[in-house]
Amino acid sequence: MAIPIEGEIVQIHSYKHNGHIHRVWQETMVLKSTPKIIIGANERTLVTESDGRTWLTREPSITYFHTELWFNIICMLREDGVYYYCNMSSPFVFDNNAIKYIDYDLDVKVFPDMSYTLLDEDEYEQHKEEMEYPPVIDRILKANVNKLISWIQQRRGPFAPDFIEAWTSRHRLYKEMHNPE
Repeated sequence: MAIPIEGEIVQIHSYKHNGHIHRVWQETMVLKSTPKIIIGANERTLVTESDGRTWLTREPSITYFHTELWFNIICMLREDGVYYYCNMSSPFVFDNNAIKYIDYDLDVKVFPDMSYTLLDEDEYEQHKEEMEYPPVIDRILKANVNKLISWIQQRRGPFAPDFIEAWTSRHRLYKEMHNPE
């Protein structure tokens, strides 16, 4: 699998299990790119929903994708702290200048104090039936919810205390390199 170049602008494409596009983020700057991990940043980027509606993200965010984990993490930088939106998803692939993954409905929202809540269990159950998620997918996703919760509790990966500062600094540096005054 090809990987993007650090500093490059890519899109993020979220699909549903049936192959239909779910959501597209127009621009994300790649801050780190390895064969297994992509960390990106975006700010006020255009998002297009499957029904054609569009909106702009409200705050800067750092995104975390992994080729071996069944979740991705959006770290939203707000005035009162960092909020995390974690999508239970397939591992990502990078194809045609886009980070692509399948969104499996379940989400975990994490608050600045590291408390969290599991969201969209009803939607997951409905789509599991409608799109016929295989039992193995159900098992993998439930195991990865547990893995994600342990990361939150242990302050691993994007939940580590220094993660946000390191990657927001890298984002500022890349923006300065691309937009010298």
